[in-house]
Amino acid sequence: MAVTLPEAALVQYERFSLYNSPYPAHDGGCAIDLYPGTLVDGRTTAAPSPVAGTVRETRAVRAPLKPYAPEHDHLILLEPSESGLFAGLTVRILHVDPSVEAGDVVERGDSLGSLVRAGFFAPWVDNHLHVGFRGPDQNPYRASGSLPIELGASVRPLEWDGTGHVVSVGDTYAVLDTPTHPNPGAEFVGVRADQGGVLDGGLPHYDGGGLLRQNGSTEADDPSETVVSLNGDRIGVANGRTIAWDDVTVTANGESITGLSLFCARDGDFGAKLICPDRSFERGERVRVRVRSSDER
Repeated sequence: MAVTLPEAALVQYERFSLYNSPYPAHDGGCAIDLYPGTLVDGRTTAAPSPVAGTVRETRAVRAPLKPYAPEHDHLILLEPSESGLFAGLTVRILHVDPSVEAGDVVERGDSLGSLVRAGFFAPWVDNHLHVGFRGPDQNPYRASGSLPIELGASVRPLEWDGTGHVVSVGDTYAVLDTPTHPNPGAEFVGVRADQGGVLDGGLPHYDGGGLLRQNGSTEADDPSETVVSLNGDRIGVANGRTIAWDDVTVTANGESITGLSLFCARDGDFGAKLICPDRSFERGERVRVRVRSSDER
């Protein structure tokens, strides 16, 4: 059984990813991270609910200890009220300090609280809601076990030749000006694989990723194994929609970096995100990104 998130739910967020995570909860695309973005003044936005429903429970949960995050995260359980879409399911949401409590009724888009920087995050990860769906006979408290998620919105694949100029930098990442979103705010886009479809995941710093189809389906047309490449460089093998990365190294201007962060976005600041905690880049610097077999280095 799979759960489809409709376009009306997804368009509340600037970005999303099914696979860009190191945690087993995302295996097979069984959870989705939803990124609301920021307000004009730079403050983190509130956490809009992806569904309408009634709050079943909120609780604090222990998170990995990180110097930039509190000791605890938060879990919100919702019982959806949208008939036909999520009937009988429980929605499991993490990374939100709740402003709601058990018994509260929320509409889709209502704020559930404030996004928190959880110890589950790597330092280069932006604040987001982690969302999963559990069936009536499933334990909603376990970290893993959510149902596979399908997309009710199409994702447009953008060709990218691996080059670009740095437009923003952080302590652990740099963002390029390419590929450029052709229609910001109107559709979701992502980096195109050579075989077609959109790449999703952390390449190769997380174990695997996903291949999202242009029509919005996250299921491959052929369930057999398919070699996946980017700009002629083989990066892994897809079995259905899930990619197991090869043993590869991402380079930027010939030097190794941690990897690429691949996701779907509708905001105009979309561009290749380089994960590079051990390498610094200057704004305006021209960068060429390649993926090489680790055996070649």
